[in-house]
Amino acid sequence: MKISISKLATMILAVLAVIAIGGWAFFSHGQVVKNSIMQPGEPFVKRTGFVEAATPPVDFESAAEAGVPSVVHIKTLTKFKQTAGRDMENDSPFGGFFGGDEMFKKFFGDGGSMTRPEQKASGSGVILSSDGYIVTNNHVVDGASEISVTTNNRKSYKGKVVGTDPNTDLALIKIDAKDLPVMNIGNSDDVHLGQWVLAIGYPLNLDVTVTQGIVSAKSRNIGINQQGSAPVEAFIQTDAAVNPGSSGGALVNTKGELVGINAAIASPTGSYAGYAYSIPSNLMKKVIGDIMKFGAVQRGYLGVSMAPDDMDDATRKQLGAPDNINGVWVAETDPQGAASQAGIKKGDIITKIDGQSIETGAQLSEQVATHKPGDQVAISFTRGGQEQTVTATLKEKLGTFAGQQDAAIKSLGATLETVGKAEAAKLNIAGGVKVKDIGDGVISDQTAMKPGFVITKVNDITVKSVEEFKAAVGKQGSNFQIQGQYPGNNQVYFYGINDFRG
Repeated sequence: MKISISKLATMILAVLAVIAIGGWAFFSHGQVVKNSIMQPGEPFVKRTGFVEAATPPVDFESAAEAGVPSVVHIKTLTKFKQTAGRDMENDSPFGGFFGGDEMFKKFFGDGGSMTRPEQKASGSGVILSSDGYIVTNNHVVDGASEISVTTNNRKSYKGKVVGTDPNTDLALIKIDAKDLPVMNIGNSDDVHLGQWVLAIGYPLNLDVTVTQGIVSAKSRNIGINQQGSAPVEAFIQTDAAVNPGSSGGALVNTKGELVGINAAIASPTGSYAGYAYSIPSNLMKKVIGDIMKFGAVQRGYLGVSMAPDDMDDATRKQLGAPDNINGVWVAETDPQGAASQAGIKKGDIITKIDGQSIETGAQLSEQVATHKPGDQVAISFTRGGQEQTVTATLKEKLGTFAGQQDAAIKSLGATLETVGKAEAAKLNIAGGVKVKDIGDGVISDQTAMKPGFVITKVNDITVKSVEEFKAAVGKQGSNFQIQGQYPGNNQVYFYGINDFRG
């Protein structure tokens, strides 16, 4: 049989076209193509950057089998007592929906009382010990009068709260049981973007439910925790479906190891809409370990005020921060804090804690929160383009910063000045702070104080200047007293400040 040269050329081109198209299609999926007529094991084509063997399918079954028995269903009951009308007005969940206080008064009046109904809720938890210690979210058990825990084998127990940490939204509860299945805890620092994870919990009052997804972000701060005085948010973000009732449940890797405690969802509807957030297991181990050992969290503080990670140009200019920040820019330091005493200054850029790279404020908070007061941490930072490393000994108290003090004083709504020596002598006092003018703010809202009042004490702290007054207010909690007198009147007056959040 004779084939013309033109026909032969056409056939060769057709074969080459098929090979080329087939090769492109295979490689577009990142897989290695092997030709069946070639020797077994001999690659058809090799390309740089492509894996030569397909990755086997992820085994979710073994991870679920390992994790599910250690996740429990938590149900709570909160009993309400008879509440005065004014308190109901402030606490009512309907205030924001029906026009606030005035509308509330129209229905319930200014006085009287009303007994609110009991409230039932549910969440999840993870067994940490065979004798019944269980970790969950603080918001799952906060204020609960009764706690019921049901294990995966449908046995029910009465639970009690051992301790809580609102700052990390974690709580430790205990049931009277033995030989419980304990979940292995993984290293959340080893979690990486794109990694497969499973969320295990009891959403929407369903039986135990497992969903899968990937890690889509780490050390995510979403500003959702308003429970504590110094919240720590460094969530693992995942697209595994999590719904109400999943709170306190487990986020596990494909080995069935706990890498996070599910805590929140980002949703405009209150139900799952794409992203869920989990507290890293390393942070959980530190917090719950402290509660087990000491009854409360032993948290160390670095004493720095951090610039926002997403500064706009105006904020950057106001703070004097550089355009390119590869780390966390220090906006302020507590003079008595660990960072300041180690030599850290405003304008330094913190890049590492104990060798762990730091790029955001959330990462910095997470790393510091895993230590207790007295722990020494290595801080790497850049100053003037030069990298340095110092050792800081963490403190047991949250730092007091000049910027925070100024904001607190401003919220009082008063113009202040230090009393001069001559005026102090006339008043027969060692010194004080005069209230020159009172505008809108806490003082006008909560007290009958008049301009001209001279402040001499904040609680038991004597103040002789505006700076001493700022420092004294900074040391107070949400409630304190301001003591002083009016010129020409020797009577001592006391004004109470309540629920102060300056």
